[in-house]
Amino acid sequence: MDIDHPRRFAASAPERPAVIIGDRILSYGELERRSNQVAHALRSSGLGVGSHLAVLMENRTEYFEVVWAALRAGLLVTPINWHLSAAEAGYIVADCGAAALVVSAARADVAAGIDAPALKVRLAVGGPVDGFDAYEEVVGAQPVSPVDDECEGNWMFYSSGTTGRPKGIAPASVGGPIGAADSFTGMVRFLYGGDESTRYLSPAPLYHAAPLAWATAVHRLGGTVIATERFDALEFLRLVERHRVTLSQVVPTHLVRLLKLPEADRARFDLSSLRTLVHAAAPCPPAVKRAVLDWLGPIVHEYYSGSEGVGFCAIGPEEWLAHPGSVGRSLLAPVHIVGEDGGEVPPRIEGRVYFEVARPFAYHGDPEKTAGAFDERGWGTFGEVGWVDEDGYLYLTDRVSSMIISGGVNVYPREVEDVLILHPAVTDVVVIGVPDAEMGESVRAVVQPAQPPADPGALASELIAFARERVAHYKCPRSVVFLAELPRLLTGKVARRLLPPEATS
Repeated sequence: MDIDHPRRFAASAPERPAVIIGDRILSYGELERRSNQVAHALRSSGLGVGSHLAVLMENRTEYFEVVWAALRAGLLVTPINWHLSAAEAGYIVADCGAAALVVSAARADVAAGIDAPALKVRLAVGGPVDGFDAYEEVVGAQPVSPVDDECEGNWMFYSSGTTGRPKGIAPASVGGPIGAADSFTGMVRFLYGGDESTRYLSPAPLYHAAPLAWATAVHRLGGTVIATERFDALEFLRLVERHRVTLSQVVPTHLVRLLKLPEADRARFDLSSLRTLVHAAAPCPPAVKRAVLDWLGPIVHEYYSGSEGVGFCAIGPEEWLAHPGSVGRSLLAPVHIVGEDGGEVPPRIEGRVYFEVARPFAYHGDPEKTAGAFDERGWGTFGEVGWVDEDGYLYLTDRVSSMIISGGVNVYPREVEDVLILHPAVTDVVVIGVPDAEMGESVRAVVQPAQPPADPGALASELIAFARERVAHYKCPRSVVFLAELPRLLTGKVARRLLPPEATS
């Protein structure tokens, strides 16, 4: 019986590219041999089924060798954001109990500061790193055949940590038979058409859950993954044309930056191969979504979920045009909108979004945080506020943690952000609450301008007026701060905790 695993395609199509990053191509045959060698190296160092491996490196072909080694050796895999400081990265390595850490020479400064006593294996890719063994030496000495006790590993992703320390999301199981049914792979296959002909473009770092899960799902289906280290709007279009990309998954920030390219640049590339463009991870302003549909046609899909797997909603292009602004209907367990009193509210009434949990989860080592994600009925939440229409389509308003209370009135930043991002002078924006002696909090827009403003005061007034023409005045910013760049994670989320003091005080 055929299995969903890259080893199947190493046998049937060994020369087919599994990964393309820049000029480096890793074939399915090479991926099979190299991941087997890494798996043997891990086993020989004492890592058994259920042991933990952490990865700290930029997007490179070795990333997939390491990840597939762990996933075929029954290990738990934690990718680490390489933008983190040594202390932040070290916290994750220690917290997850990693027995192996693989880093790149480019991340040597961070790796040098990681002190995790549980580590048995330290491997460095692409050059020497103090205290780490050379990846090529260790791996090259190993057999290319599978380990004897081969079985499925799993992910232990950490949340983005936009407002505090990231939380590890413990998987439900590890150690199942190789190629066992995987719900994420099923989604890519049945919802988005993934198969052996898929050429998937991943324009985001592999340390984030979605790009890595999508890429490995494409490998389970036999397609080719084209990855970039970071997103560049023009390069994205160039790669679609060059590699005849059929599928890509992006975040709304990517869509905004594509739309802000000059029209001549958007028109000069042949994008006809692109059959499906999926966006997720953060809210998409409806005007942006509509503009992308007008440009690329009815190929733009959206889903709403999270690494915790509490719920999953999806919506296709035609559905979205009939229900603009929705993130879709729940495809797993029912969705419920809960009011302040804990009771369920009728359609079109706003409240906190809960799902009947189809797949329970736990935050690693933190029962208190785990309990906070569920109510007394066992319904789970991502912490979002929203409402449903009569047809069961979900509309998100904002996150509970982002809400501003100004003069006793709730203000959700997303509504104002969706307006301000449409102004031609705005490249990026986040709306926050700042202390106000009279109102408790006042609304502030922190803006990354397209060009440094010649007169910041005049542009601030223009942006406030722009917002007031489109949303209620009490929701609009009373102040604007300009920053050269927002601390937005490449997952699409703003790291509010990293906003500088001049923006928040």
